[in-house]
Amino acid sequence: MIRLFKHYVPNAVLLLGLLDIILLLAAAELGWVIRAHQIDMAVEPIIHRLPQLASFALSLELAMVAVGVYGADALQSLRFATARLLVAVSLGTIFLSLIFFLVPALTFWRSNLLYAMGIAAVAMIALRILLGKTLGSQIFKRRIVVLGAGARAARLKALAATPGAAFVVVGYVAMNEANRIIPEAIARDAIYNLADHVVLLNASEVVLALEERRNALPLKDLLRIKTTGVHVNEISTFLERETGRVDLDSVNPSWLIFSDGFSSSRVLSSLFKRLFDIAASLVLLVIALPLIVLVAIAIKLESRGPAFYRQRRVGLYNQGFDIVKLRSMRQDAEVAGQAVWAEKDDPRITRVGRIIRKLRIDELPQAWSVLKGEMSFVGPRPERPQFVEDLETRLPYYAERHMVKPGITGWAQINYPYGASIEDSRQKLEYDLYYAKNYSPFLDLLILLQTIRVVLWPEGAR
Repeated sequence: MIRLFKHYVPNAVLLLGLLDIILLLAAAELGWVIRAHQIDMAVEPIIHRLPQLASFALSLELAMVAVGVYGADALQSLRFATARLLVAVSLGTIFLSLIFFLVPALTFWRSNLLYAMGIAAVAMIALRILLGKTLGSQIFKRRIVVLGAGARAARLKALAATPGAAFVVVGYVAMNEANRIIPEAIARDAIYNLADHVVLLNASEVVLALEERRNALPLKDLLRIKTTGVHVNEISTFLERETGRVDLDSVNPSWLIFSDGFSSSRVLSSLFKRLFDIAASLVLLVIALPLIVLVAIAIKLESRGPAFYRQRRVGLYNQGFDIVKLRSMRQDAEVAGQAVWAEKDDPRITRVGRIIRKLRIDELPQAWSVLKGEMSFVGPRPERPQFVEDLETRLPYYAERHMVKPGITGWAQINYPYGASIEDSRQKLEYDLYYAKNYSPFLDLLILLQTIRVVLWPEGAR
């Protein structure tokens, strides 16, 4: 994997993205040339239309990221990738049409755009047919050796077997026979030189997955492996990189303290984030106001009670604040203000509420909280005080998620379905900690783009 702005991108995804950009630029140029010949217009040197070519390629590439063209499912299935590509090209074309309306000089005419869109779709589907399953094959997977043969090593074995895994385990070494689970692991005593063994397996990385590290670290072995040029990683760091989560089962306080992340030098990033929040919330409130009014009327017509409701949430540094949402449940959904988890097919949800929840329309009024500075567009989902009190006693490091401003959308929301239990909260906490640890404007942009995928395919909405 390659780390971009503190976020890891698989090599296969990066290569495919670069090839797609080249194809998009070529498709845009070919579409221009075809249309120019049709109307007998002279074709000037390509430098004169670089802004148009760039706007076409960038718009469609962002649309592909947004709808999940580079997700694990798309890398494994040609049918899935084709469907997402067609949606991405359509969304990109709509966006380019808007650019043409606002700033005509930055994009093509509609006729050029039609040709370029068709050529781009065919070319990118053809690319995936040619590559076949190569992108998901072992060619792009890192070869790792696991030091350990217990429960932690078994977790890595299971992770390596999942579709889209970016690594393959080429060997297990049982550092001691206690808690041994992996039958194919080789005993450390049977290996004369561990560093030579790792090199012979052509491994690029060694992962330390010991069940008990106290007085058990094989320092000499690790030093020799390191000097051969092979990367050495602790399992918590490895899992963070591979899963996009901070694994609560393996992490310890010292790792959180000494690992990279939670940087305080975020003054410029925080300023940029706040300026974006102000501008985007103002624009969203203006654009969405007619929709909010129409939905509010529909809510009033269907059921008794106010169209909007206020709810107390826990924000930055555990400070409480009130969010405003469009009401999607009956007025008597919670008796005496007792907080209750939402369930799948929750009977308290109204017909209008079910629709606006799936489309996330009920969240739109929260742009007001963003404008006031109580929330951001991107961040951990703010929870209710009653839930927070319970979760802080049950889940380690839960309080740390409040060290960043809560958001309307977030890393957990785009990676994990709606959570309505302690186990769901644990899973989402692992994503929230990853975001708090690795925050950057690049990660915020990625989350905002992929929120479009969640809205288009709302599998987890309740």
